[in-house]
Amino acid sequence: MKFVSRAQWGARPSRYRLTRIPDTRGVKIHYEGSHIPPSLANPDAHTLCAGRVRAIQAMHLADDDEDYSDIAYSAMVCPHGYVYEGRGAHHQTGANGTTALNRAHYAVCAMVGSSGLTEPTPAQLHGIRDAIEWLRNDGAAGADVKGHKDGHPTACPGGPLYAWVQRGAPRPGGTPDPAPNPGQKFEPFPGAAWFKTAPRSPIVTAMGRRLAAEGCSRYQSGPGPQWTDADRQSYAAWQRKQGHTGAAADGWPGPKTWAALKVPKV
Repeated sequence: MKFVSRAQWGARPSRYRLTRIPDTRGVKIHYEGSHIPPSLANPDAHTLCAGRVRAIQAMHLADDDEDYSDIAYSAMVCPHGYVYEGRGAHHQTGANGTTALNRAHYAVCAMVGSSGLTEPTPAQLHGIRDAIEWLRNDGAAGADVKGHKDGHPTACPGGPLYAWVQRGAPRPGGTPDPAPNPGQKFEPFPGAAWFKTAPRSPIVTAMGRRLAAEGCSRYQSGPGPQWTDADRQSYAAWQRKQGHTGAAADGWPGPKTWAALKVPKV
């Protein structure tokens, strides 16, 4: 991931303390919704992108009607595929429309607009996927990948970007993310790194219930949404039940044992 931290792009301090959140259902995709010069996608125009993020933060901080704490987005992605840290992981966004919607999903904004540069570049799509995976790994984002317009009356993220979201948000040349498939019965594997962030999520509760149903419970109480050592011990028992030993039964979920556990979608 080509990550640009707040310090690197020159972010101003937040106006108010940002609201911390333990997890989200996933990520919503946004666009700027204004005219963006097509020339911004030129390879030699990347020097302009950090300034664009600073300008958006300044605009949001100056909006007295919305009274934003900071730049509204969790992250922004430029046409060259760089991910600019906005409010970041474990901070409630201000971009999705209402407090409930902001609590439910992070917000990743692509530097494309309603005119001019309207088509995301391949590098930008890779960057959006990088941002989604970063928020899953570091911010306990869930499986959802949706558009801003899903649940809120807006044209955002625009036709081309929303069509990509509806196709499953695939990497260019790759396969769609299995997470948005509405017919899927089971939770997709959130990634090994996600569990090591000690997430608090209904996925953890659903996993624990499946482990208990398989006779692998090591819980004194629960299971509950907060990942604890009891979850790890229970998962290690499931790994041993699947025939794994040693380091392969260390209690950290992996894709094969997760698929075999069949955790119901939450």
